[in-house]
Amino acid sequence: MQENNETPDLEGEQLAEQARIRREKLQKLVGEGHDPYLITKFPVSAHSGEIKERFEAFEGKEVTFAGRLMSRRVMGKASFSHVSDRDGQLQIYVTRQDVGEDVYTAYKKDFDIGDIVGVKGFIFKTQTGEITLHATSLEMLSKSLLPLPEKYNGLQNIDMKYRLRHVDLIMNQDVRETFVRRAKIVKAIRDFLDDRGFLEAETPILLPLEIGADARPFRTHHNALDLDMYLRIETELYLKRLIVGGFEKVYEMGRIFRNEGMDAKHNPEFTTVEIYQAYEDFRDVMDFVEEMYRYIAEKACGTLKIVYQGTELDFGHWERYTMIEAVKKYSGVDFSLIKTDEEAQKIAKEKGVEIEKDKTSKGHILAEFFDAFVEDKLIQPTFIYDYPVEISPLAKRKPSDPTMTERFEYFMMGMEMGNAFSELNDPIDQRKRMEAQAAKKRAQGVNAEVDEDFLDALEHGMPPTGGLGLGVDRLVMLLTDSSTIRDVLLFPTMKPKK
Repeated sequence: MQENNETPDLEGEQLAEQARIRREKLQKLVGEGHDPYLITKFPVSAHSGEIKERFEAFEGKEVTFAGRLMSRRVMGKASFSHVSDRDGQLQIYVTRQDVGEDVYTAYKKDFDIGDIVGVKGFIFKTQTGEITLHATSLEMLSKSLLPLPEKYNGLQNIDMKYRLRHVDLIMNQDVRETFVRRAKIVKAIRDFLDDRGFLEAETPILLPLEIGADARPFRTHHNALDLDMYLRIETELYLKRLIVGGFEKVYEMGRIFRNEGMDAKHNPEFTTVEIYQAYEDFRDVMDFVEEMYRYIAEKACGTLKIVYQGTELDFGHWERYTMIEAVKKYSGVDFSLIKTDEEAQKIAKEKGVEIEKDKTSKGHILAEFFDAFVEDKLIQPTFIYDYPVEISPLAKRKPSDPTMTERFEYFMMGMEMGNAFSELNDPIDQRKRMEAQAAKKRAQGVNAEVDEDFLDALEHGMPPTGGLGLGVDRLVMLLTDSSTIRDVLLFPTMKPKK
């Protein structure tokens, strides 16, 4: 019996030799009038998933099936192979008697692991109980000119898994399942919002100015206008214009671009959903988030109990703390008793909390305490609300305490998952905050500007509004048990190889 279950991991001369042999096989097929690249269509009547799920309905029936040749066991006049399609793998049984001498010889000598094949035949079950397609005809639909990695080890180099995502998807069904689930999550988000009367909008990606926000943008140049432009770092300001314009429920799901660092939780381009609803506040949005996450978990995973990296998360139960309450719980410092910036600076020094020279106010220091003592402790779904005004330039102040805003973020597994507020709709206060933010960035050497068009929109009057922004990629990480954001991005940003 000839074993040809897999090809070895190949580099350098070996890879070149394998590629040369495969090209020679292609030339031979073309010379014999069997150029696979001339085939434009193959009528697939069934996929592996439905065949296995509904074996009784398919047993003995003729089907046409196509996919990638993943293994081959040649045993004289009869052979077995596994062919992979969108759902998984299906075994095929090929005999010289059924497909003919010429085809069987080509199957043994000219077909390679990785080739795309089309099979016609009938479904049966082998003596070992494996559902199998008995081939009555077989043809090559596309030639794989490069060998696949070794079957059982796949792509071991993590860097290569992301660079050669197409190969990673071929070799690893689990990877494919991650992105199938991602699609389900995205659909569930849209379905949830659409069913509740939200309008999906599309706002500009290229912007004519760099605003004063903390995130750094990517810059490009528009030749026709001879104008520097910036890739968006958020969709918020345009969506709020739509609220001003009379759309009371709007959202946008799309790519955001930030010219910043990369790690297990950050990629320069990532997907967010921003959601705005007129006449509601941040507490309404908290309730909305709980309802939405329960819906998404049920649709994508079939349960509210999600296991992430060995820890069970309960999407059916959420905790709520003010930022001051959370900092007191985990650091022992009660910021409600601290009255001045100087007191806050003294406590920070005593606790070993570093503060930046331009962030010495009580509000900034409270946020630093949160980062230092609290965030990584928030494992179960938790809302943290009442944020200092210094770090919340677009949120409405609390009527009972103007040093705080009606803002919350929510956390799971020590990760910030989303951000929301009662949106600031006072154009005078908004201008002051934006001008201060832009001035601060200009002092750092950045040519930041105030978005006058947005302020003009606010001056026309924006109703009280609750807004929410959430990171889709981090949500997918949780619901697919993925430890890094690169595992849930089909093509994460990579430095080109030299």
